[in-house]
Amino acid sequence: MPGENLPLWQDLTTSDVTALAAGDPVVILPFAAVEQHGPHLPLSTDLVIAEGILEEAFRQLPADCLARVLPTQAVGASFEHQDLPGTLSLPAHLLEELVAGVGASLARDGVRRVLIFNSHGGNRGVVDSAALRLRRDHGLLIVKVYYPRFGLPTGVYLPPVELRHGLHGGAVETAMMLHLRPDLVRMEVARAFPSLGEELEAPGSGQAKGSDAAALLGPESAASFAWLAQDLNVSGVVGDPTLAHAAMGARLVTHFGEALARVIQETRAFPLERLRPGSGLRAGSHLRPGSTPRHEPGDEG
Repeated sequence: MPGENLPLWQDLTTSDVTALAAGDPVVILPFAAVEQHGPHLPLSTDLVIAEGILEEAFRQLPADCLARVLPTQAVGASFEHQDLPGTLSLPAHLLEELVAGVGASLARDGVRRVLIFNSHGGNRGVVDSAALRLRRDHGLLIVKVYYPRFGLPTGVYLPPVELRHGLHGGAVETAMMLHLRPDLVRMEVARAFPSLGEELEAPGSGQAKGSDAAALLGPESAASFAWLAQDLNVSGVVGDPTLAHAAMGARLVTHFGEALARVIQETRAFPLERLRPGSGLRAGSHLRPGSTPRHEPGDEG
């Protein structure tokens, strides 16, 4: 069962939560997506990868690391994929309210350190906005982790074109799925899915003005354009999953898990006294672990 080896928030009792908060833990919110990943990968790809990397991170952490994992937010902001069958998506403003509401609940319990672990690019705007609200309104430390930013580990090589354009359903995601859930991968229908970004880089396209000029404008380049999945490739996938294999996936999951474990430890050690009260905090309302939330009129019911 996914997550069975994780220290889950929902397994605690109310008394456990009070004791946990007194220890100043890191509480982790996994944020994924259920969306199309082409003919070879399941809708659950981002969800499986998020939970697989989390489990690897906790294998790397010392046993006494005080951290708990919230229920995964499985459905994300997948507007760019919703024209393709199977995609589930919620409006960004609703997801922002959800993340902000969860964070507010944690703040009321005395939690001060929250890490949002995101496995879907479309969630990044939601995470950024909700994180800033929670920092301002509740004085929380909010750490944002999007695993692709950790880069590739030593010993894993992919062609530069795949690194730039294999954004969705390409070699990286396929390799991790071959490691984590090979029963859900259909390599017999996998093939290269070239991106519009590759075409824009091609000589004579009108975009390329030199060997590296095209890197300034692309789907996820320094200058980017809004895109729907079918803009980049009619299949909804971009990248070459045929480059993937299970051994590569195991190395990637280990690498991303190690990096996440390090971030969890750094979040635990972060000097909270360096953060200043935000404008949304009432004087004296910043709770410390084990403190009691102040009663306000209208809190009843």
